[in-house]
Amino acid sequence: MKHHRNIFKAPAREKSSVGMGEALGQSEIFLEFQERLSRVAPVNRPVLLIGERGTGKELAASRLHFLSRQWQGPLIALNCAALTPSLIGSELFGYEKGAFSGADARRIGRFEAADGGTLFLDEIGNIPMDVQEKILRTVEYGVFERVGSSESIEAEVRIIAATNADLKKSVAEGRFKADLLDRLSFEVLFLPPLRERGEDILLLAKHFAARMAFELGREDVPGFSPEAADQLQKYSWPGNVRELKNAVERAVYRSDASLITEIDFDPFRSPYSELPISTEKTTEKMSEQIVAASDDFLNKPLKEAVRELESFLLTKALGEAKYNQQKAARVLGLSYHQFRGLYRKYHK
Repeated sequence: MKHHRNIFKAPAREKSSVGMGEALGQSEIFLEFQERLSRVAPVNRPVLLIGERGTGKELAASRLHFLSRQWQGPLIALNCAALTPSLIGSELFGYEKGAFSGADARRIGRFEAADGGTLFLDEIGNIPMDVQEKILRTVEYGVFERVGSSESIEAEVRIIAATNADLKKSVAEGRFKADLLDRLSFEVLFLPPLRERGEDILLLAKHFAARMAFELGREDVPGFSPEAADQLQKYSWPGNVRELKNAVERAVYRSDASLITEIDFDPFRSPYSELPISTEKTTEKMSEQIVAASDDFLNKPLKEAVRELESFLLTKALGEAKYNQQKAARVLGLSYHQFRGLYRKYHK
């Protein structure tokens, strides 16, 4: 068998690299994960990253590479979910001119481009079985062939794979090769979901808020009211850090004040379809208070009385909703945008 050392370099535009990024956290569960990651990083063996969407699998792969002995080599990534199954093989192993329709020139694949470094395979559960077989051979023997060629090419590549799927279940269902899973799981690292990271939520929120304020050219770094901070802590964050980043950045850009009092967790909720959610108890209590103050309102000019009544209702609704502005809007039977206009009127 002829072995050919890679002499072709991928053009810069064909490389898919991963940046170093940031890893922020001080919770015990986060620090434990970082310790396990740092321990396995120098060991030249495959690592499997398992975590929910938005937990930072790409960032973890980046840290594994830059803490490894191959840190000066390339870090090449392939999102297996972004390609059709028929294209994954040619992307990984490259192809020769004329190998298939449209192959007008030789192209090297991600394995060849990652020679001497790390190949990060994101969403590895999407790789078809025939390509899995070829990956297994490459991992075991360090050689592969481009599509349309019988010439063997050597590549020294460390594989880091990531998924949010149950690969053991995929093996049982015949959709993933047991031998490949064994080879890729020298170490398996589970990324902690944000809801389990406790104090890291506010730490990350403040970080994202400061970055967004800087991007918008604002001098003050926004803070969070106790109510907003409580919202952040109690939310389940199904989208994890990525969702937190979006929510905080959205809150900063929407707010004109230096204190964020409300977090919008669902930007898809229509302000025109909200119905009042006033409870009977809340409505009765507010009505009694309005009746008790009616004599004072009647003894004042209309504009002044209306202004005081609006301010009174606004304050009461906020109190009943524990300063959740969206809930307060529904208590008053207003859309969120109508409520925000009223709020700005009395809180300039």
